[in-house]
Formats: sequence, structure tokens, C-alpha cells
Amino acid sequence: MDKKVIYSAVQPSGNLTIGNYLGAIRNWVRMQDEYDCFYAVANMHAITVKQDPAELRRRTLELVALYLACGLDPEKCALYVQSNVPQHAELCWVLNTIAYVGELSRMTQFKDKSQKHAENINMGLMDYPVLMAADILLYQAQYVPVGADQKQHVEIARDLAIRFNNRFGDTFTVPEPLILKGGAKICSLQEPTKKMSKSDENPNASIYLTDDRDTVIRKFKRAVTDSDNVVKASEDKPGITNLLNIYCAFKGCSLEEAEGEFAGMGYGDFKLAVGESVADVITPVQAEQKRLLADKTYLGEVLKSGADRAYKAARRTLSKVYRKVGFYEGN
Repeated sequence: MDKKVIYSAVQPSGNLTIGNYLGAIRNWVRMQDEYDCFYAVANMHAITVKQDPAELRRRTLELVALYLACGLDPEKCALYVQSNVPQHAELCWVLNTIAYVGELSRMTQFKDKSQKHAENINMGLMDYPVLMAADILLYQAQYVPVGADQKQHVEIARDLAIRFNNRFGDTFTVPEPLILKGGAKICSLQEPTKKMSKSDENPNASIYLTDDRDTVIRKFKRAVTDSDNVVKASEDKPGITNLLNIYCAFKGCSLEEAEGEFAGMGYGDFKLAVGESVADVITPVQAEQKRLLADKTYLGEVLKSGADRAYKAARRTLSKVYRKVGFYEGN
């Protein structure tokens, strides 16, 4: 039986946090045995905000090495760079002709980024969801793993797929958002009611996958808690609840088990334990990423293999789309 297809991508901009690791990358690794997975480095999406070209290239390779260091297997999944598969941009253009300005201008991300980058409100920023829809629909993906806050982008991909199918006949698989269960929302260490972000201006708010052990421990020691001294999750203790969620995610234990382990322990010892649980996981990943980055030949081979596989799948879909819309393709 054919495996169901999953598509996902992450931009090579900013340092990834432990939230990105727990919410995306770790789940990608688990999925590669069960699904036919296409995982992309979304460098075309990245240039909707200003980028330094040399830094963008460097971050692209760093992200690929990080994926591999976390356990992605290029024999089991297609790992590639988005711009190396030209069908992404080609399908985006076709989908633009059935996407409406009104629906794109209402997208939450467009509004947010327009406020943050008021000096650079470009068409790419508005068109971002259409390119994302092209990413997904190219591979006839049944599922797109997303956080609950990203469902809107999958919804527009669904809308465009249905709209195209209605106008031109059955062409695209209509994708479903795959909301991953059991993945607690990882919040800022300084504002625990907000999601941890790789673009947070406060360096102590996020744990980055590039942080060394000492930095990880120091940031957790500075994490916001409360005036109480009881390690127990509750709505009125967002800081402690966030730290417990992080500990459980990295140790693979339940909230009840963690609360039992830290019963009677002070906040200082508790925060140290959380920091060590995170450092114990990401330190070996960093070492493996460094080893892989020293072997550019291997990384190039991985990306070529992934792009070849993605290209074949994408070409099949795009040829079908071009026939449906009436493009003359010749031989």
C-alpha cells in the first residue's frame, strides 16, 4: 500500500528554538518511517523579508545539517532546498490567477509582518500563502504537520485546491492539517504567556538549538516563575507550567511524574534540572551538526538526491496542471 504524503518546510532565517525542535523537527523524524515525506528548506519564503545573501546560503546549509543531526534520514525522506525545484515558483504563478487579493490581505501573517516590516511591504509578503499552497499541492500531500496557530495557511491551500479542481477538474489532493497531539506549546522563558519565538528581541526568552550548555543553564536559571515555591502546573503559574512542559518533552515523562519528582524542591534546583534535561539532548545534536558542516560534499549529495526526488514528483503535478489550464508544452 502506498504511503500517504506529508509536506513540511522551515525557513533558514533566525536561530531555531527548542520549540521548533519539539514541534517540528522531532516529529519529522518520527514520521519518515510511516509517511512519504518531503521536507524543504524554505529559502524562497525567506526572501520576503530582507536577507544578507551570504548569510542566507550559510543558514541554508546549517539547517540541512541540523535536520540530519536530529535524525532525518535522506534514504527515507526527500530533503531539499525549495529554490532547487523550480516547479514551486511555476505552480505559484498559476495559483495566483485563482487567488483573490481580499483573502490574501486578510491573512494574519501578512498583517503581522506588514507591521514589523513597514518599510518593505512587498508583493512576496502578500503572496506568501500562495507559494505555501504551491509547496503543498505540488506533492499531492494528504497531510501538513502544523501547530494550531498555523492552520490558516493550510486552509488557503485547501481553498485553492478545491477552487482549481472545481474549475479544471480533479487535479489536486485537498490537504489536511495534521495537528500533532501531545506536543505542549513551548512558551517564552521571560513572558510565559507568549509562544517561544526565534525572532524574540530578548535573547533570554528563547533557548536556541545553537546555545551551548552553559548558556542553556544560565537562561533557565533566569526564567520567570512566581512568588510561590511549589513546582506544580496551573493556569495561575504560567512560568512553572511552561518549565514543566519543557522538562516533560525532553525527558519523555508525564506532567504528573514530573510534579512528583520535584515535589518539595525549590525553584533554583528545579530550573537547573530543566536546563540540564534540554542541554543533554541538544549538545550531541550540535556536535553532529558541526561534523556534518565540515563535509560539504556529503551535504551537497544529500540535497541533490532530495531535489531530484522532489523534482520528479513536482513535475508530474505541474504537467497535469499545465494541461488542465491549456498551456502548450510541445514535446
